Amino acid sequence: MLPRSTRCCSPPLMTFFRSGTVETVGNSPGKPFGRRWRCWPGNEGCSAESPSQSAWFTICQLHRGETQENRAMRRRLALFTVEMLLAGWMLFTPAATSAAAPPADLDPDSVLHIMASAADWQLAHPSTHPLDDWTQATFDAGVMALAEVVPDGKYLDAMRKMGETNQWRPGPQKHYADDWAVLATYAKLFMVDKDKRMLEPGLDLFNFLVTQPFNEPLIWQNDIVTRELAWCDALFMGPPALSAMTVATGDQKYLDLADRLWWKTTDYLYDKHEHLYFRDSRYFDSREPNGQKVFWSRGNGWVLAGLARLLQDMPATYPDRPRYEALFKDMAERVVSLQGPDGYWRSSLLDAESVPNPETSGTALFTYGLAWGINAGLLNKAHYKAAVQRGWPALVNAMHPDGMLGWVQPIGYEPATTTPDLTEVYGVGALLLAGSEVYRLT
Repeated sequence: MLPRSTRCCSPPLMTFFRSGTVETVGNSPGKPFGRRWRCWPGNEGCSAESPSQSAWFTICQLHRGETQENRAMRRRLALFTVEMLLAGWMLFTPAATSAAAPPADLDPDSVLHIMASAADWQLAHPSTHPLDDWTQATFDAGVMALAEVVPDGKYLDAMRKMGETNQWRPGPQKHYADDWAVLATYAKLFMVDKDKRMLEPGLDLFNFLVTQPFNEPLIWQNDIVTRELAWCDALFMGPPALSAMTVATGDQKYLDLADRLWWKTTDYLYDKHEHLYFRDSRYFDSREPNGQKVFWSRGNGWVLAGLARLLQDMPATYPDRPRYEALFKDMAERVVSLQGPDGYWRSSLLDAESVPNPETSGTALFTYGLAWGINAGLLNKAHYKAAVQRGWPALVNAMHPDGMLGWVQPIGYEPATTTPDLTEVYGVGALLLAGSEVYRLT
């Protein structure tokens, strides 16, 4: 999510990336042919990447100085483009429809089959993201959840191979929560193998971080994401890695840091009226075309799923646990009210019509959080199970016959369009997390 390359973009910019070619709209200079340029949510840099199967195109927009009118125009242009593309694709390609997808039964064997199909497809089609990246770390979390319910050692072996390749290191930036995310998988593998090598680099990092003040304001400026958890996605990436380290070592100081960081971000980004999180401070005053506040589905999915992961590691006697449980219940009540009748949560939670396409990464994260809440006894089964029973079949219906998950919004930071053939490794990870709890529920 944070740029790992030289800064190269100048606002305003809209760029369509298409299979190795680049077309620009706005005042951006042209980019070299044959590589895909991506602007990251930090809004301060782009990186060149080879095209992969995971994103047929991406839309990149720098927000510095962008007006609401420009944002609305960009949304309409993107939606029109996708609608035109879909019209052609539906005629010539195997779109992800209920007729083409595996059966959406909720029986345990069917759930395990779907999970294995998705994981096997992703393992056979590895993404081009770095193995220590948050994108991969989300998939790793899902694979670990799959390994807990499927007695097939190949999934744990895949995670061991990943860790060895990474030399059990986190990402390169010490204060950047996305680069902590992979440490949660190392900690869980340690609980299986008891190999201290799996923990040592992560302990070096976290022992340093517990001494840091984390006392800067969270306003989105001056590369704040390199020093603070200033965006809601970070609540899935950072605190659960810290809590997993507490479970692995028995040392509460890592959970205490997670607690401190969680509530600092929550106090800043949580809208107590809407019971939802702003993605970051840029969206405090933004509005959707229908006049509602901008709340991003995947961003809030990161939070609900992050709460579930954190609570799994948190002792029942932890002083702040009641506060987390209350937040989880408040969010769950709001989230379940925003689900579409077809089981999907749209990318824009309060203006579904502005981006009407299905979106599976947010849907999977919400389904995971709700199913976990039922299984943990925090959510009333009679009230919430119906949402899970709609959400899981919706995810299944978005899968291609070969196991590829479609309708995944590309890397981003706000509501945006999707297509049946858009996939990403973090979307598969979210589906695996959801499946693990749906399996337990059924």
